[in-house]
Amino acid sequence: MPGGINMNRLHQRYQEEISPKLRQEFDLANPMAVARLVKVVLSTSFMEDQHQDEAIKSASNWLSAMTGRKPYLARARQSIAGFGIRGGDIVGLKVTLRGNQMWEFVDKLISTALPRVKDFQGISRDGFDSQGNYTLGLTEQIIFPEIDYDTVGKIRGLQISFVTTGNDKISRRLLEEIGLPFEKQ
Repeated sequence: MPGGINMNRLHQRYQEEISPKLRQEFDLANPMAVARLVKVVLSTSFMEDQHQDEAIKSASNWLSAMTGRKPYLARARQSIAGFGIRGGDIVGLKVTLRGNQMWEFVDKLISTALPRVKDFQGISRDGFDSQGNYTLGLTEQIIFPEIDYDTVGKIRGLQISFVTTGNDKISRRLLEEIGLPFEKQ
């Protein structure tokens, strides 16, 4: 690779095929106007009445195994009496991936994890916001091959947010070209 950079196959495909294709499709004169995937943020939340420390440790271990990064604690910003949450309470864990780690995770998600979902019909197209970012909710973290079912403690949901630089139309095409398997319309 040029300059000693170890480039993921999906990132290389983005640079060589997807970016020029989107530039032509949307008639963009400036190559920097093509939507890019900036970061992927994974998060899980929990509110345990008992054994909070064990839940944090377990979730931290499987998030680390999936991403190769140590997650950081997400704390409540304010108290919410209806949910029994005080400001500063730990309510979840987050991991932000950029660069090669991001591309490796997206590649693994598309090629390995999503095909393991039972009766998979594609992911929803409704997860886009007005800025072109997409959030995918998974009900089980155990679809990732690095996670040992016996050590997870409890099946938890997982939010995966794809942050892009384009509007929702261009970002939708970007994620389709990258290979996210959206449901048929």
